[in-house]
Amino acid sequence: MAISKKDFKDRIFLFDGAMGTMLQKAGLKGGHIPEELNIDNKETVIDIHKKYIQSGCDIITTNTFGANKLKIEKSKYSLEEIVKAAIENAKEARNENQSANIALDIGPIGELLEPMGTLSFDEAYEIFKEVVLLGEKYGVDLYIIETMTDLNEARAAVLAVKENSEKPVICTMTFEKSGRTFTGVSPEAMCLTLNGLNVDALGVNCSLGPKELEPVVDIILKSSTSPVIVQPNAGLPISVNGETIFNVKKEEFGQSMLSFVKKGVSIVGGCCGTTEEYIAYLKDLIKNEAVSQREITYSPKICSASKVVNIDGVKVIGERINPTGKKLFKEALRNNDIDYIIKEAISQIELEADILDVNVGLPEIDEVTYMVKVVKEIQSVTDTPLQIDSNDPKVIEAALRVYNGKAIVNSVNGEEKSLSTILPIVKKYGAAVVGLTLDENGIPNTAEERVAIAKRIVKRAEVLGINRNDVFIDTLTLTVSAQQEQALETIKAVRYIRDELGLKTVLGVSNISFGLPNRELLNRTFLTMCLNNGLTLPIINPKSQEIMDTIKAFKVLSMEDLEEKNYIKHFSTNKEEPKIAKSGEALSLKDIIIKGMKEDAKKATKLLLETKKELDIVNEDLIPALDIVGANYEKGYIFLPQLIGSAETVKNSFQVLKESLNSTGGQSISKGKIVLATVKGDIHDIGKNIVKVILENYGYEIIDLGRDVPIENVVEAARVHKVKLVGLSALMTTTVKSMEETIKSLRDNNIDCKVFVGGAVLNEDYAKMIKADYYAKDAKEAVEIAKIVYTE
Repeated sequence: MAISKKDFKDRIFLFDGAMGTMLQKAGLKGGHIPEELNIDNKETVIDIHKKYIQSGCDIITTNTFGANKLKIEKSKYSLEEIVKAAIENAKEARNENQSANIALDIGPIGELLEPMGTLSFDEAYEIFKEVVLLGEKYGVDLYIIETMTDLNEARAAVLAVKENSEKPVICTMTFEKSGRTFTGVSPEAMCLTLNGLNVDALGVNCSLGPKELEPVVDIILKSSTSPVIVQPNAGLPISVNGETIFNVKKEEFGQSMLSFVKKGVSIVGGCCGTTEEYIAYLKDLIKNEAVSQREITYSPKICSASKVVNIDGVKVIGERINPTGKKLFKEALRNNDIDYIIKEAISQIELEADILDVNVGLPEIDEVTYMVKVVKEIQSVTDTPLQIDSNDPKVIEAALRVYNGKAIVNSVNGEEKSLSTILPIVKKYGAAVVGLTLDENGIPNTAEERVAIAKRIVKRAEVLGINRNDVFIDTLTLTVSAQQEQALETIKAVRYIRDELGLKTVLGVSNISFGLPNRELLNRTFLTMCLNNGLTLPIINPKSQEIMDTIKAFKVLSMEDLEEKNYIKHFSTNKEEPKIAKSGEALSLKDIIIKGMKEDAKKATKLLLETKKELDIVNEDLIPALDIVGANYEKGYIFLPQLIGSAETVKNSFQVLKESLNSTGGQSISKGKIVLATVKGDIHDIGKNIVKVILENYGYEIIDLGRDVPIENVVEAARVHKVKLVGLSALMTTTVKSMEETIKSLRDNNIDCKVFVGGAVLNEDYAKMIKADYYAKDAKEAVEIAKIVYTE
């Protein structure tokens, strides 16, 4: 019987275990595309499915993890042939047990999405859509999107399913020991975002054993309003008598999974290293278990992929990315000066804005295109959540489609046209929304009338399935120079919204003083009155020190800042002042790189060339800046998008330096050559490409052999280029053997080089086992290895 969307809330479901390691155990040779076995050796695939069905699982997963057009571009079979065969194999295996459901397995594309990479969100969506349509054509019961590390890629996959199928969709991400994914996604941000997209279940798979995943699972159980799925590895791979096995036995695995079920996990299964014995043992343990009820307190939160802002007190929305009343900003929009906008974003964050309002509405520009571009660029340099500010539904939807996280939409109002066009978009993408208390009759004069509109907005939102706590009410600030009596009505409405409706409120503060002298005094006084009556989200200029100081003081007096810690820290006489990117101010090249301001890097480098030599700029400006960025990445202050953003900034600087050297016939700035390759049989290029970008920006010349690289090609490249260092990458457990064979071939051919390895399935011990010289857990570690090798 096919699974319905509500079934996951009603009973425990058991997924199957690993496919890749089972195929490897059955004789899959290194370099073979696993999905081709659906056709070349279908009996083996069918047998694996049967073993899992016989072990008692409710859902089997098709052998399609790598089935997308980019990953199988070298395959002798078409994507449709592979997906069709995979589904038919699963159906044949379940013939004897029609109760087993078939989930179409959708894995990562294998390339980074913008802004970290070059693959656009729309391109990713189309790749996933192609797979989903084949799932619909050949008849699967549900979809499982798994092993995602990039939240935006997960979003693209989920939307591809939901917009092209009525079947249930499950999505899992893979987390590291740090508690985040490879790209820096937090479990809570995953939950907020995917719950918003209305997935039928979400959770974690792969990467670690069940005990190591327990902290992540605990966060997910507290954060997710959707059913939770957990599919860990059978621990970590180890070598015993030359054979690769996993270090967590079925008994330990099963007991850990049972504890997850008792905590509230309702879907369980296994990933790498688990077999039908693991699933059968787990089946016996959970056969009498019911879904444990979780206590989930829904509170208003928004997020980027790596940062969650809990609207549990006063949070500042920075107003500077908005052309209204800002001549220089309008010029920046007209001139496509993205770096000016990035400066405004960075400066507001350094002045402690919690959220950034983004408005690019000018009549003479393409607002849809520009909004998408600005959202991507801001998210490449900061993880501060955004408020999408527009009255055009097309602009709002375009921005929410590419926004990596859960945003606020500013805004909807009480007009029927607004309610019927904006709220469905908010619901579809799982955003929060600002409700303006105006309608067809304009802004009411009384607080009571504004509250009535607020109630109407909230009611319509709830009918659509939007949680009322995700509706933030703006009771509207009017200018006292024109309507003096309205200030108190606005404040009265704020208080009512807080006390009677229990909702959070938004206000643009600076409107109050327009046309009057000493505007700062009026703004600050009005803000204080509003805060005391329940204002939660003031939209202000963070560059106004008096306004920001007022908020800090209010948080002390209202008990938000317990023990006055933040207040004391801020006003400490020895605190270091932030370096703020002010309009028109020239920053140092080092600061430009740290902040990821790509275009400014070219200008600053050209200016430095007037007084410094190219190599001096590399050693005194570029490398120290990258070291700071790398250290911040290591400490978890920034994440992969910001790391790559800084690397791309350095690339622009290097371009200027290389052009200068070419024109003067100067010395090369290369520190040495390094060969990089994703090993034979592995088509995941993400990790290798990130390492390439970072190493290039430290001055190393990279010979990139690409992915699925034959062993002999690696050996030949190392010989021809006479490199001291070779880097090998593998994501799949089935291709680590190929990595080991590549290292052996380099040694057998007497290639005088060191080898470093990296990838999600590797660790320090495993790297030693396959005779690698170094293990690089990330790109920053690869740089340290290169420094060691090229200074020996």
